[in-house]
Order: sequence, then structure tokens, then C-alpha cells
Amino acid sequence: MRIISRKKLREFWEEHPDVRQPLQAWYDDVKRAKWKSPGDIKAVYRNVSLVGNDRVVFNIKGNSYRLVVAIRYEHNIAFIRFIGTHREYDRIDAARI
Repeated sequence: MRIISRKKLREFWEEHPDVRQPLQAWYDDVKRAKWKSPGDIKAVYRNVSLVGNDRVVFNIKGNSYRLVVAIRYEHNIAFIRFIGTHREYDRIDAARI
């Protein structure tokens, strides 16, 4: 998958150093992935939430953080839409962000 953009992840882990390693591991895994459907994601990440509008919510660092990604399966692109704490995530609409 092509991930747009790593910069958002880097900026976040600079503010929250405890999440750097988990985000880097997620980035490396997804960069190698070739997902064609939500089922492909669920096969690897069993705890993801599929929230509609091709949005996928990943639990990062033991569910301390949430990462919302918009997937364009036909183009092999993952767009980072949101990264934040669980509390910040509760204030957004993941399917529309």
C-alpha cells in the first residue's frame, strides 16, 4: 500500500514519543500489504473496526491511540485521516473524517 502521509504519523509521535515504535511498525506492515478488500485487513488485524465509507480504525499501542485510515483498494492507497488518543477519537465521526 502507498501510505499518505507518513508526515502525519511522524508529527504525532514527536508529540507522543511512546507511540513511535508501534506507529513505525504499523507503517512498515501496511507499506508491504496488498489489500484488496476489508477482509484482507481483518485477516491480519483482527481488532480493526470497519466503520463505513472505506474507513478502517486501527487500535495502536494497546488501544491507547486510534488511527483512522481511508483505504482506496483499487489504487492500493491508504490515506491517514486521523491519529489521536482514544479520548480524542471519541469526539470525531470516523466514517466522515
